[in-house]
Amino acid sequence: MEPLNRKDGQPEEQSKAEAPLKSVEGSPYHRWVTWWNGMTTGGNLYLFILSLSLVFFFMFWCGGCETIPAVQDILAVFSNLVHPSQQLDSNSNKNLIRDEGITVSYLLLSLFSLGLLLIATLVWRLVKAPPDPSFPLQEDRRQSVSRQPSFTYSEWTEDKNDDDFLDLDLVPESPVFDCVMDMKAETDPVTLTVKSVGLQERRGSNVSLTLDMCTPGCTEQGFGYIMSPKEEVAQEYLQTASNILTEEELHQKALDSFVLQTEFFEIPMNFIDPKEYDIPGLVRKNRYKTILPNRHSRVCLTSDDQDDPLSSYINANYIRGYRGEEKVYIATQGPIVNTVSDFWRMVWQEHSPIIVMITNIEEMNEKCTEYWPEEQITYEGIEITVNRIIQADDYRLRLITLKNGEETRNLKHYWYTSWPDQKTPDQAPALLQLVQEVEEAMNRAEEKNAPIIVHCSAGIGRTGCFIATSICCKQWKNEGAVDILRTTCQLRLDRGGMIQTSEQYQFVHHVMSLYEKQFIRASAEE
Repeated sequence: MEPLNRKDGQPEEQSKAEAPLKSVEGSPYHRWVTWWNGMTTGGNLYLFILSLSLVFFFMFWCGGCETIPAVQDILAVFSNLVHPSQQLDSNSNKNLIRDEGITVSYLLLSLFSLGLLLIATLVWRLVKAPPDPSFPLQEDRRQSVSRQPSFTYSEWTEDKNDDDFLDLDLVPESPVFDCVMDMKAETDPVTLTVKSVGLQERRGSNVSLTLDMCTPGCTEQGFGYIMSPKEEVAQEYLQTASNILTEEELHQKALDSFVLQTEFFEIPMNFIDPKEYDIPGLVRKNRYKTILPNRHSRVCLTSDDQDDPLSSYINANYIRGYRGEEKVYIATQGPIVNTVSDFWRMVWQEHSPIIVMITNIEEMNEKCTEYWPEEQITYEGIEITVNRIIQADDYRLRLITLKNGEETRNLKHYWYTSWPDQKTPDQAPALLQLVQEVEEAMNRAEEKNAPIIVHCSAGIGRTGCFIATSICCKQWKNEGAVDILRTTCQLRLDRGGMIQTSEQYQFVHHVMSLYEKQFIRASAEE
């Protein structure tokens, strides 16, 4: 065991290692170097003007003096200056005046020498390349850790890069979690990892050291995890925020874009820290490196290989429904080539009777791979057969049969195609009609308690709009009022970033305003 200092209880070796650094940093030489390296342009200009002034005084001296006296005459003058009260005769006064002139000459000569030194120093500083810091400061590890990346929202433009789009929305350009993908051409894809750069290790946390060995439906929480004050405030807001809207309030608020935008940006995103997932090869299973499933509600796939956490991973979360009912929905990313078989494993495992897809295959870039067959295909022993395709005005319905061994199930796949690229829909009725159609289909399904799988591209933007609309419609139907803020916070507690932009948040209010009018009209007709 290492010996400890009596004063602070730190290891003695560490104290010895830190002592030289502290002594060097406090030395006069270090302070002089710090001051010299910190000189600004204004300081250099001041030094140059001072040098020119000294040279001017030297030129003035050269015009009025003839020769330089001996050193002993200077000492005599200083002796007379030390005793000014002595009575001097006329000859002494003359000599004193002459000697004082000599003193001024020497003083000007000294100033000239100093001026030359300053000019030479200034030239040397301007010509010499800036040196590397002689005393590197110790790295500051006191970064705040937040689950919310800092997004920069802006209006859509036509000249954006392909990689800037998540769903309909911008990928965060400068998130708090600056991830670097360890992707090398000569590396085996299985060993690919996601590394976090510039992130503080959470004190008292062993989350990053724990492999994700969970079972289906698990609700895991990092052992020893301590939330920061910022995270505590965000969690408290998500758990308590509420704004119940009556009929008139809903209509007025739906038209007030400024109030809605202000309210939206107060809601914490609640994104997951990528550092909490330390699974080799995880990058191959995520469409976007900063959009990861929140650990406590994520869907875990059953796997025969319990030693391989990657085989149980899928980027999907269970989402609560109206009045907090558990596992009513599953929000997931649009499948990529590497996760098509995982997606169908999840559909079979969760007994899901309905899939809602709210994205095109390609928009500005690929949003989702075509994971269903033209007629029939088999993934992981699950046989998928497309029996019929029904084309509606705003969506396409596929009637699918799933078969695994002797068991057969029916599945409805709704593909909503009327959501325009980079925008929110101009009209709300199409989405509202899809929500009502899915609700009716769920009531007729054999598996009434199974979750509805909803996905777009990232699984947070349009997916959040659909699920929020579905929940709020049930709330209005049962209570005659709606709390869209509360619903949004509930969604983000289950999966970070749900309802991704303020435009989408406003669109949900427009949809609910339309639903309220339709509901009143239908009630009046009955």
